[in-house]
Amino acid sequence: MSVGHVARLLEEAGIATVIVAVEAFRLRLESMSVPRLLVTPHPMGRPLGPPGDHARHREVLRAALGLLGREERSETAAYRLLPMIPNAFPAYTFRNTASGRSSP
Repeated sequence: MSVGHVARLLEEAGIATVIVAVEAFRLRLESMSVPRLLVTPHPMGRPLGPPGDHARHREVLRAALGLLGREERSETAAYRLLPMIPNAFPAYTFRNTASGRSSP
């Protein structure tokens, strides 16, 4: 069973989910209509970032947890985490690919 199917089952049971994925999986997950999706610019297999980069891991996890409070059930809310540029953007900055707007 894929992550998207598991997320859908958990959501139906009343448990909010956020999928953290790399760009390579964005279109497939969006087509599955998952409720919350955070797309990161990292390589496949490392959606939280480079090994040992604890600051980046926290940044990605905080952005994902920030999506939990959003009620997005009618269509996928896909947010793209901006590229890693040290001190260039706040830890919670992500982009809603549907609206093109950035959110803190």
